[in-house]
Amino acid sequence: MRKTLLIIDDEKDMGAMLKQYFELKDYDVILATDGKSGIERAGRQPDLILLDINMPDIDGLEVCRRIREHVACPILFLTARVEDRDKLAGFEAGGDDYIVKPFSVSELGARVAAHLRREDRIGQSAHRLYLDDCFIIDYTAHEVRQNGDIIPLTPKEYEIIELLSMHPGQLFSKDRIFDRIWETDSDADPNTAMEHISRLRAKLSAAGCKPYIETVWGVGYKWVK
Repeated sequence: MRKTLLIIDDEKDMGAMLKQYFELKDYDVILATDGKSGIERAGRQPDLILLDINMPDIDGLEVCRRIREHVACPILFLTARVEDRDKLAGFEAGGDDYIVKPFSVSELGARVAAHLRREDRIGQSAHRLYLDDCFIIDYTAHEVRQNGDIIPLTPKEYEIIELLSMHPGQLFSKDRIFDRIWETDSDADPNTAMEHISRLRAKLSAAGCKPYIETVWGVGYKWVK
């Protein structure tokens, strides 16, 4: 089945080049040249979004935050920004990967394919984990529920909870979590994993969940059996 990509970039030449490249790779491509139209076209539920950060009307970080309200697919930032604080801001906004311009189109294509393969692998896990009669991880729908209500998680937060919960009692260092979840992003900082776990815990706590993720100080994290 053909995958659909949404490209949001105000540089028309860049957008046209990427559209042509991915269509030759047998993807369906939706193109948006500003943040507003990108938010609207995200409603078509693409399989992956390529999002430029530096746009004149609505910057990519804000576009990502708004898209995350109704779209769960991977979002890959395209940007010339290289500072660590910019990368962290992108991940905190709900992004999944960070591609720094100028980049190799073939490398971008490989990262896109890797993210889509990961989504397919997760989708093949057709089962659920039930805990305490009120906490459910649905590995098929990529959802986490408490008392029947969905806890809103970003794709990376969900991948962390899936990784830990499918290996209860097994200890994962932050570097190991980073390698498993951010395998396609060699430029990211392993401390990003700690930031995501902190936000994940806050969301679980706010939803009334028990502290399923345990910290082993100086070593890493594990899912409580």
